[in-house]
Amino acid sequence: MKKLLVDLKEHSYYIYFEKNFDNLCNVLKESDVKRKVMIVTDSNVEKLYLNEVSELLKAHGYDAGVCVFKAGEENKNINTILDICRSCMEHEMDRKSSIIALGGGVAGDMAGFAASIYMRGINFIQVPTTLLSQSDSSVGGKTGIDFGGAKNILGAFHQPKAVYINVSTLSSLPDIEFISGMGEVIKHGIIRDKIFFEYLMKNHEKIKTLDTDVLIKMAYTNCAIKSKVVEMDEKELGVRAELNFGHTIGHAVESYLKYKLTHGECVGIGMLAAAYLAFKRGIFKESELDEIEKILSLYSFGTKIDIGDIQEVIKLINMDKKKVGGKINFILPTKIGEVKKYDDVSKEEIIDALKFISK
Repeated sequence: MKKLLVDLKEHSYYIYFEKNFDNLCNVLKESDVKRKVMIVTDSNVEKLYLNEVSELLKAHGYDAGVCVFKAGEENKNINTILDICRSCMEHEMDRKSSIIALGGGVAGDMAGFAASIYMRGINFIQVPTTLLSQSDSSVGGKTGIDFGGAKNILGAFHQPKAVYINVSTLSSLPDIEFISGMGEVIKHGIIRDKIFFEYLMKNHEKIKTLDTDVLIKMAYTNCAIKSKVVEMDEKELGVRAELNFGHTIGHAVESYLKYKLTHGECVGIGMLAAAYLAFKRGIFKESELDEIEKILSLYSFGTKIDIGDIQEVIKLINMDKKKVGGKINFILPTKIGEVKKYDDVSKEEIIDALKFISK
């Protein structure tokens, strides 16, 4: 079983990479997870993996409660958090109990947030089952919910005790969800590792056909990139902002379209818009802009969307929670494998970039 250390001193943990759930309980014991746990999952993942995981836990002596919420971004709200906390109370969870997040990014974000506030903070384990959660949201300790029309506006930094990635769960994903996850994977190559970016280009057929050996290598390299950034800046006070590449416009587009496109699709569109903005500034080569558009196409991303009201998207960008001192921070590429932060992007530049990604 491959594993990767996320070195955050007293908050350090391992990410494990497997082809099944067989070693999950060994990981729980290695992570000092006590007997009483709560599995938090959604109504889609419930049908796929809940029985297998809960039976496995039971066979190894765990007292596992279950909290299932209705699948969908619209349920990523405070009411679901209260339901999770209520389930923990009914299961008589104490400060040594743990929450297990089984599912995609929504399950992980909410289970982690509930774990951060229940009894002022208990442990939780990430068991991500989607590519988006395996490649991004399960690593780094960001938790949260949507509120007031803004994505992830309420939340906390709360690091997991472990992350258990079973790449075989990707076989149950709809194509669109796989595409969504690849948005974050491609992002990590663009911001930090050109060799990884080229690996994704070269191996796109094996990745799309879910070759498990290639998937484990991709997952390991991807998580190594993200964890290195998180180690340098756990709470996004500096270099971790690089991970927001594609998100400033991507989040706004996601909200504008009322979540009709997946998060990863919107990140892909946001990356292309940011790359175009960098090209127009003269800091990024047109040939590399073309490479980004090409890799998105190889993984079946749409690169144009219908933006009927650009001013509304601008308004949503201005609501970005990463805004500092009234200025919006943009992460722009200077070459594939390197990005920099800019806080002087004008409204006119943003409008130009939005027009570039518009049908």
